[in-house]
Amino acid sequence: MAMSGGVDSSVAAALLADAGHDVVGVTLKLWGGAGDRGCCSVADVEDARRVADHLGIDHHVFNFAEDFQAKVVAPYVAAHAAGRTPNPCIECNRHLKFDRLVRRADALGFDAVATGHHARIGHDGDGTPRVARGVDGAKDQSYVLYMLDGATLGRLLLPVGELTKAQVRQLAADRGLRTADKAESQDVCFVPSTSGRATFLGQRIPLRTGRVVDRTGTEVGHVDAVELVTIGQRKGLGLAGGGVPRYVLDVDASTATVTVGGAEDLLTDGLELDDLVWSSRPHHGPVSVQCSAHGAPRPATLGGTRLTWDQPQRRVAPGQAVVLYHDDLVLGGGLAASAHR
Repeated sequence: MAMSGGVDSSVAAALLADAGHDVVGVTLKLWGGAGDRGCCSVADVEDARRVADHLGIDHHVFNFAEDFQAKVVAPYVAAHAAGRTPNPCIECNRHLKFDRLVRRADALGFDAVATGHHARIGHDGDGTPRVARGVDGAKDQSYVLYMLDGATLGRLLLPVGELTKAQVRQLAADRGLRTADKAESQDVCFVPSTSGRATFLGQRIPLRTGRVVDRTGTEVGHVDAVELVTIGQRKGLGLAGGGVPRYVLDVDASTATVTVGGAEDLLTDGLELDDLVWSSRPHHGPVSVQCSAHGAPRPATLGGTRLTWDQPQRRVAPGQAVVLYHDDLVLGGGLAASAHR
């Protein structure tokens, strides 16, 4: 049982123990640098250990910090340097929780791996297992699990996927778990809240001043660090006040240039996908698409790696995950491609 120190994985562990499973709690030590929030803090490891003790199950800490640096932190920094907007939580799931941890579980002889994600395991018409949306739509985490294939899903347990967050907290309170009222972390766990993203990146890459231009190429402002700018951003662009609001349409890190335009200029007919993966077989044709963790699904058609919207939609920042669904089942997904590949 992957125990992050949060309420969801605490309750998941309790439910599995109640069901008669021989449960061992495991917390991953992922980050060796300064970290004060999310599953990278010392407090969260201690919370997981104490919940495991409360439940009467063994608890271990696996040190995957080297893999985390190579597979999550370094690509996060490189993406910003290239003008992309990464999602490190997805890469952590891809490379650590559902690769490195699963391989460690295999080596130790465990039958299954469980997590506290708000998602379910569903099946399509021919019985193929797929990630499915969790019961609580407001907390659904199927988006961040789009990379899981049938082999992984065949041995994965998601005990809280059938519960709402309120039910999870009530179960934790009923069991007297210390995490019952613990707040959720919404930020990148390895970026300290006291210093922030600019400081974190500035210690690892040079942050360059960037020109802000309109669609005609006329310079209209500047940004202190082009590496911190993302598509759709409105503030911090050094633009004159008043007038029609302008938004970031494009970030060209190679020339340190940010292009801005009006809200209507953010609309596009489609996008290209990089690193497209499928939970089983490839799918082409109509799909339902989600472009952020809690974004509203939008209808589109997929042809090859090109996604065409049924109705124009706001641009998706390069590097963001684009997840493809059929009803509540995840078909697969990829990353929004950059115009400057």
